Amino acid sequence: MKLITHDLLLYGILDLGYVSEPDAVSVTSDLLAGGVDLLQLRAKNQPAATIRRVGESLLPLCRAAGVPFILNDHPALAAEIGADGVHLGQDDGTLAAARLIIGPDRIIGRSTHSLDQARAALVEGFDYIGFGPLFATPTKAGRPAIGLQDIAAMEREVGRHIPAFCIGGIKRSNLTCVLAAGTRRVVIVSDLLLARDVLAATREARAMIQPGVAGSP
Repeated sequence: MKLITHDLLLYGILDLGYVSEPDAVSVTSDLLAGGVDLLQLRAKNQPAATIRRVGESLLPLCRAAGVPFILNDHPALAAEIGADGVHLGQDDGTLAAARLIIGPDRIIGRSTHSLDQARAALVEGFDYIGFGPLFATPTKAGRPAIGLQDIAAMEREVGRHIPAFCIGGIKRSNLTCVLAAGTRRVVIVSDLLLARDVLAATREARAMIQPGVAGSP
């Protein structure tokens, strides 16, 4: 049974572009304790050995917290280490190809950068989508911001069928306007990873998304 459901609201990413490998476990522990509902390891331009090593160190934390562990890219490696799923960009191949590698019961998500791409991901059968970047972000250098204007339509057409997480430059300082545009689910990266207190920042973000539910005590 796939672990992706509509009650997942805050998607956390452990990005090795922001967090050093020695700090990966402690930062992930804080994200999980703060209330993230999914946890992705993103390790762009890192050797496979590093991704495997970090992934294997984070997976038990996610298991203990009951939070799905997603690997960015690398379906074969995701299958080998027992990740709950894989996240694919627009240029990372088809759902069918990834499904053959990772199996029928794992989560497969897709990055989308327009309403048309979101619609296409739904038709293709992805389990969830990321939708953005809403704002300019160094994480997606060269990728133009898509703004907030299509969020409501995306939620009506796609988000009511599969979980849709808005992403890209979202911070606690602009989260209110993102939620007001019509989404309930977001990915927050640098604002949490670079916070002085990752646990407190994650709890604050979670409380903004779903007041009254702000992570573990």
